[in-house]
Amino acid sequence: LATANMTKGLVLEIYSKEKDDDMPQFTSAGDNFDKLVAGKLREALNISGPPPKAGRIWTFYGLHQDFPSMVLVGLEKGSKENIRAAIAVGCKQAQDLELASVGVDACGDAQAAAEGSMLSLYEYDDLKQKKKKKKKKDKAWQKEVIFASGQNLARHSMETPANEMTPTRFAKIIEKNLKSASSKTEVYIRPKSWIEDQAMGSFLSVAKGSDKPPVFLEIHYTGSPDTSEQPLVFVGKGITFDSGGISIKASANMDLMRADMGGAESICSAIVSAAKLDLPINIIGLALLCENMPSRKANKPEDVGRARNGKTIQVNNTDAEGRLILADALCYAHTYNPKVIIDAATLTGAMDVALGSGATGVFTNSSWLWKKLFQASIETGDHVWRMPLFEHYTRQVIDCQSGGACTAAAFLKEFVTHPMWAHLDIAGVMTNKDEVPYLQKGMTRRPTRTLIQFLNGSHQDSPWLQGYDRSWSSET
Repeated sequence: LATANMTKGLVLEIYSKEKDDDMPQFTSAGDNFDKLVAGKLREALNISGPPPKAGRIWTFYGLHQDFPSMVLVGLEKGSKENIRAAIAVGCKQAQDLELASVGVDACGDAQAAAEGSMLSLYEYDDLKQKKKKKKKKDKAWQKEVIFASGQNLARHSMETPANEMTPTRFAKIIEKNLKSASSKTEVYIRPKSWIEDQAMGSFLSVAKGSDKPPVFLEIHYTGSPDTSEQPLVFVGKGITFDSGGISIKASANMDLMRADMGGAESICSAIVSAAKLDLPINIIGLALLCENMPSRKANKPEDVGRARNGKTIQVNNTDAEGRLILADALCYAHTYNPKVIIDAATLTGAMDVALGSGATGVFTNSSWLWKKLFQASIETGDHVWRMPLFEHYTRQVIDCQSGGACTAAAFLKEFVTHPMWAHLDIAGVMTNKDEVPYLQKGMTRRPTRTLIQFLNGSHQDSPWLQGYDRSWSSET
């Protein structure tokens, strides 16, 4: 409450009762405020009806001259997710009250509170004439808000209409954000001619169906004191609109395919956030940007293309374009001799069927890498779940059987020789209805915060490969 006198409103939390005869407890900030107003908050609460429950809101007016409006929210003890959810409820109420600025209770976890407030208030309004007022952030929260602002950066691009978010514009936006985040960065916006020189025939086979030129976006953040230290390489699918190509999608919900660049946006936003946090690691991001459109130049079913490593690929469904563009990027990623390769993509509808919006599916050849991703997801509440990567699915790919999340991952494995690789299928977590209480309806851009947390924790391992299980195979 150090900056209380500068605010017009206040969001505080009170713990929900564990037993019927318990006295509801304020958080430490709530206790301080109650003392500040000589017990008036407790008195007002006692005459306001039933005892507190998680997520329930009370709004009080005139308790203190510096806080004409005050929102009190029931908070369930136990986890960061509870804090995010409760703060989100309170901030939405404060926004509805059209308060000019709001002080927010940190609830003992400033990062979770910052995420709950920023994620819940995000709204894409670039094309609206009337925009909602943006709440000011206290300077003391600058570090805590980086995780949430990284996810909101990704959500912004996913919500933008496809005619506004072309491959070239996407690349320019990331370049601007990365350059402003740190001086330790480089951005390379590779044009079609460079892609051709790299013999990325698989990527080009998808891009040729559109009149929007493809871009291979390559971003570098060199945060380690040793600039020659092996980098972590992130790869992202960046289909800025996916019509399905010649194998065109049904018209219902095709508008959502403006967000088929979610993998690219997640990995780029995570790297921007790592740069803001000044993490002492080296990271390279590879984003393959193009549209998948039907035209006289587009891929046709049964066409055969050639990837960067010389492997030929038969296309039996042009709507399976994600794996085609990722194949070339995964090959290219190896040229940097990376410590780790992680790719992210809204790849398969089958992943949505398998896990729904509950978790991102992770396919990996490294139990050590899985453990690190899982630990990161526990911190962020943006969960991941391990999926099988068996030779059984590789045989299905070779036999040209119908695709699914597992066979798509097995296909990608054919372009990976690195022993520490993970593929994140994020199709199921692309949108939010009402599943995550601190996210608005629409595009979520999960699991950006989990990737940031993974990067944030990676530099704490010394050496990096400590605990790395080289004996693990994809058959275990």
